[in-house]
Amino acid sequence: MTEQQLLTQRTARYYSLGTPSDEVTDLWIVCHGYGQLARYFLRHFAPLDNGRTVIVAPEALSRFYLDGFSGRVGATWMTKEDRLSEIEDQVAYLSLLLQTQLNQLPENVRVTIVGFSQGGATVSRWLASGAAPVHRLVLWAASFPEDIDFTAGKAAFTNLPVAIVYGTQDKFITPESLRKKQQLMSEMGITPHIYTFEGGHTLDAGTLVKVDAQL
Repeated sequence: MTEQQLLTQRTARYYSLGTPSDEVTDLWIVCHGYGQLARYFLRHFAPLDNGRTVIVAPEALSRFYLDGFSGRVGATWMTKEDRLSEIEDQVAYLSLLLQTQLNQLPENVRVTIVGFSQGGATVSRWLASGAAPVHRLVLWAASFPEDIDFTAGKAAFTNLPVAIVYGTQDKFITPESLRKKQQLMSEMGITPHIYTFEGGHTLDAGTLVKVDAQL
């Protein structure tokens, strides 16, 4: 048996808040976590919708039923199956989405990338590829992937402001996972800004506004 691959087109879905115009100063690309859908995830970013900001939430390309064979649907960025191809597809997808948005906005727009949970590893790999012009990175309840390309990654993350955000009751964030995350970032030459809030594996409106103001 021989494994073979075929490139094919498919339709990607995304949602946005804000209207592109000459008055826009900020563009946010926000990537959801495992089992989420973009339209619900984007609602958490409503506090940033101030008339000068466009927020875009791409949806992962693989969808599945969250429980059994019907009912609620979620999406995932990748699994362990054919992983390298999925990463390449993500990079191409997100780069095209970003460029499509930039074509509608002023040249000096500030780009902020947010990855929540599984979306954090996704955006980290995307930025490490060097394919995305970005001014700020926010990893929320997310792990920096251990398989990142250190050679390309160091150049991509040089002088990039990075925020690490997590809830103090997040069951997925442990002292050991934090230590590993900080060690990886140190090896990449990244000194992140750390933000915490009282809560679990979710976003927090007050902390989001704080990160936007301070990062």
